[in-house]
Amino acid sequence: MTTKRDFYEILGVSKEAGEEELKKAYRALALKFHPDRNSGDEEAAQKFKEAAEAYAVLSDSDKRHRYDRYGHAGLEGMGLPDFGNAQNIFDFVGDLFDGFFGGGGRRSRGPQAGDDLLYRLEIDLFQAAKGCKKSLSFARKETCPDCSGTGCRKGTRPATCRQCHGQGVVLLNQGFFRVQQVCRGCGGRRTIVTDPCTGCLGKGRVQAKRVVDVSIPAGAFHGMQLALRGEGEAGEAGAPRGDLIVETLVREHELFRREGDHLICQVPITFSQAALGGEIEIPTLDGAIAQKIKPGVQAGEVVRVPGKGMPNIRSRRTGDLVVVLTVETPRNLTKRQEELLREMAEIDKSHVSPERTGFFEKLKSLFAGAEESGKTREHHGQ
Repeated sequence: MTTKRDFYEILGVSKEAGEEELKKAYRALALKFHPDRNSGDEEAAQKFKEAAEAYAVLSDSDKRHRYDRYGHAGLEGMGLPDFGNAQNIFDFVGDLFDGFFGGGGRRSRGPQAGDDLLYRLEIDLFQAAKGCKKSLSFARKETCPDCSGTGCRKGTRPATCRQCHGQGVVLLNQGFFRVQQVCRGCGGRRTIVTDPCTGCLGKGRVQAKRVVDVSIPAGAFHGMQLALRGEGEAGEAGAPRGDLIVETLVREHELFRREGDHLICQVPITFSQAALGGEIEIPTLDGAIAQKIKPGVQAGEVVRVPGKGMPNIRSRRTGDLVVVLTVETPRNLTKRQEELLREMAEIDKSHVSPERTGFFEKLKSLFAGAEESGKTREHHGQ
């Protein structure tokens, strides 16, 4: 009589393992020992069965409690599935198989839905802020008009697949149990085309041009995706279309940089505007506006203009325009400008501002400290 292995040992987990750890361990083993990947390997089939049985028990709180207390004997009469049959394994933990096993899980049989299409639409910042309408032209698969999607020449019909006898699946012997797989002859469709349509060569679909209109909402952002339902590829006969996914790509703007719902731009001002203050002109997406600045503004100071940023696509609230002021140094001075600046420079020498006084005092203190430190090192060196 063969002694059953410990379930925790089979999955390679501790007795304190939680649900996610159990699931992760089981997936790894099931993927490694799945019969589709180990054709004819009875040892792999046995390990696949053991992993499924271990997970079936440990993932159920009542069964796990009985197993922890009484071992394998405690599971008698608890209605465990017959794990000698592969289909019972798939039925019990089918959700774990979906999407990552090629042929062992619950694949759909019959007509397949059409694929989704991706269309990358480039727009500018103004269109993103205000919203816009665009006509999109692209190629997609359409149902063949000659055969209505059957793939068969007019006047003929598909024949029942001989490999699966119209079942869409076949049963294969894997070790000591049987595995159900999608039929390779018909791809699960149950029928095959024996006399193909000349228009689509038996595929049931043909390539065609399509033009659709799409509305881009105000506040659209780079990488945003809109789904146009039913505008993707045509499905097989009797199956729905896929979707058209429109992804917006917002071009960079010469003046504005976007940060969330806010727009940031740099506005140059003259030295006299910075010193005296006054009214300057700043750009917005709606055109230039006048903005007052206070006297004595410094380079890099920020002026916020509420409500002149980007609209939020969900709340419809509008962000701010963040204006970073940069002070321009004149390159070509007139004679009068040069005279005035020289006169001001003379005044600056005799009338030092409080800010400049503080700076020079810090600078003097820094050099004095460095000099004192040098003398100390020289004294110790002697």
